[in-house]
Amino acid sequence: MTRTIIDLHVLQSVPPSNLNRDDTGTPKTAVYGGVRRARVSSQAWKRATRKSFHDLLDPNELGVRTKRVAELLSDRIRGLDASIDEPTAWNLAAETVQNATGSKIEVPKRRVGAKDDDAPAAAPEAKYLMFLSARQLDGLAELAVEGRDDITTFFKDKDNKARAKQIANARHSVDIALFGRMVADGADINVDAAAQVAHALSVHQVENESDYYTAVDDHKEREDDDLGAGMIGTVEFNSATLYRYAALDVDQLRGNLGKGLRDDDPVTEPVRRAVEAFVQGFITSMPTGKVNTFGNHTLPDAVVVKIRSARPISFVGAFEEPCKAGAGSGYLQQAAARLADYVPEIEQAYGVADNARTWVLRVGKNTEALSELGTQVSLPELVSEVGEEVARRQEAAQ
Repeated sequence: MTRTIIDLHVLQSVPPSNLNRDDTGTPKTAVYGGVRRARVSSQAWKRATRKSFHDLLDPNELGVRTKRVAELLSDRIRGLDASIDEPTAWNLAAETVQNATGSKIEVPKRRVGAKDDDAPAAAPEAKYLMFLSARQLDGLAELAVEGRDDITTFFKDKDNKARAKQIANARHSVDIALFGRMVADGADINVDAAAQVAHALSVHQVENESDYYTAVDDHKEREDDDLGAGMIGTVEFNSATLYRYAALDVDQLRGNLGKGLRDDDPVTEPVRRAVEAFVQGFITSMPTGKVNTFGNHTLPDAVVVKIRSARPISFVGAFEEPCKAGAGSGYLQQAAARLADYVPEIEQAYGVADNARTWVLRVGKNTEALSELGTQVSLPELVSEVGEEVARRQEAAQ
């Protein structure tokens, strides 16, 4: 069966930074090819990509992931019926979400039995993060208002409970369709992710370093008062040339999105918009860990995008032997040359060289080796052409 798979391969140099740290504040690492590499987790880059969608897509095409789902839904309920007071709206929202997802929605234990009688009432919350689209929240709000007279009795009706589940499992947002959704208490409304994002790895060996810093008190009573620093500390960091990889199953994405996010959408349009947003968002996004400390705002040095008809293929094996910096040169040129050699070799060995359309976005002389892999494009051209190719394949498959 012919499929539509998009592979994204990115080389990106990042100066001293701490993009993604562990519980001790240390930049995450992994051993690959027998040496320690810098690592940025898939979760960190998926969140960065998802946040970028707010600049690329209509808010109605996106979802919200939060424990405070009752509070979020109650705002919509009160928007539909202003006569409903806040505590009642919380209760309506909690009952509706609980019946739609199977998850208990209740006041957090930290707020139950609070000693301060004057403290404001607390909205109920989910036990874990709930991921719902804007359209799903709107539908659940309408259902809650319909049952506002006696919401408990309303959901004892099996048809109404089924309606709640159906609303929560239709009209998925782009971010839910791409990255999936797991509801521990309601597996029947889980969504399989269409996009897979690998942990980014440095193409070379890395040793974490430590920065000792001080801060001076700007307001002292006397010049000789407290000659020491106002604050001292350390922060760990590293710098790296990263290989980043992501794969997008367009067919899974189409199934997740269903007919579309807007009633007048041609069937291919929501898929195309989602693909274009993912390609641009993944390429240009950056996790924000310690960004105010390091200001590590780089863009990729090279991007290779392939559309395949079989299965995704990562090229991380090109860097199993770590790159080594030469005299007066960094890692990028060697990484680009490694990738340019590895791609045709593995594609020819497995007979997949002819079924992948390829685009190359690159910057500078250090990435010249990648020129022969595909059509050279700018980012706007890349996003547009990938979107057009996806739309053409979707229309041909109908």
